[in-house]
Amino acid sequence: MEYNSYKTVSVNKATAQKEFVVVDAEGQILGRMATKVAKLLRGKYKPSYTPNVDCGDNVIIVNAAKVQLTGNKWNDRVYVRYTGFPGGQREFTPADLMAKGADKLVRRVIKGMLPKNRLGARQITNLYIFDGPEHNMQAQQPKQIDINTLK
Repeated sequence: MEYNSYKTVSVNKATAQKEFVVVDAEGQILGRMATKVAKLLRGKYKPSYTPNVDCGDNVIIVNAAKVQLTGNKWNDRVYVRYTGFPGGQREFTPADLMAKGADKLVRRVIKGMLPKNRLGARQITNLYIFDGPEHNMQAQQPKQIDINTLK
């Protein structure tokens, strides 16, 4: 066998096989669902995964308002952000974010699991979150996947 018979295939923006997938968040634990969605956005479930290219799928999350947290995390967990000004440290809980909209909470959790660079900023734009069971992305012909079957 020749040593050159196996080549590592590296995809680029033009050859990436991106598709739309629908994930139902009803009854899902927020963090466990978010890790799988982050892997879908990165493309890690694909055999042609390339770490420096946006080769992940476009993910549509429906029923985001019905996501769950275990224990007392709705009020005990604290997210912190800083405005950049003196005394500008702001704290809020998942319950505060859910009151503003479920998409704010889910997007923040998933964004924290993506790379903190331009690639991560590009990948988070492939995420579409809807509070209810309906979405307006039927033209893309998304396929429904069961998030529980992914590892």
